[in-house]
Amino acid sequence: MDIAFVLYPNMTALDLVGPYDVLSPGPDVTSHFVAATLDPVPAGSAMRIVPTTTFDTLDRADVIVVPGGEPYEVLAEGTVAAWLRKVHPTATWTTSVCTGSTLLASAGVLEGKRATTHWALRDLLASLGAEVSTDRVVRDGSVITGAGVSAGIDMALTLAGILWGDVFAQGVQLAIEYDPEPPYDSGSVEKASPEVVDLVRGLVANEFGAGRSEGVKA
Repeated sequence: MDIAFVLYPNMTALDLVGPYDVLSPGPDVTSHFVAATLDPVPAGSAMRIVPTTTFDTLDRADVIVVPGGEPYEVLAEGTVAAWLRKVHPTATWTTSVCTGSTLLASAGVLEGKRATTHWALRDLLASLGAEVSTDRVVRDGSVITGAGVSAGIDMALTLAGILWGDVFAQGVQLAIEYDPEPPYDSGSVEKASPEVVDLVRGLVANEFGAGRSEGVKA
């Protein structure tokens, strides 16, 4: 089974690494880190991830995983969307984490489908034609989307259960000791205080570039 993990500049590392650690131990899995070139791809200010193949070389995969990150420039540039349009039709499963769903939407993968994303980017996802859900993990046909960042682990465990059965998926969950007991109860916009929500909205606006929405539609 070939699983393609999509790389692009300024993606969020946990969006990639969480699903990778869940899915890569699966039976007969070959993992591919696919990007525009073989040059190391920045994931944050200091981390670099080295691709194993390129969009030009890899023309099919059984499973596609698209992480989130800073979406606007990638959406406007269009290389990831072009590759997704090529490989999605023959993939068994196409998945995303966080703002990765906006890349699926820009490729037409989410047309008429329910999908989720980071809570601060729901309006952007809706503007790209998806039916936005607030659920943490959403499955619609052969497409599975996860909400913000840490939801990528939930998304991948959901897919692992589908691919290899509940016992295997539960075994992976135990192996990575995924049994969260966070010190705070502010992990969703519905639970967080207004002060915390405003703080994060400001951070997101700065990180993603509040004025870049025009580039998305270019």
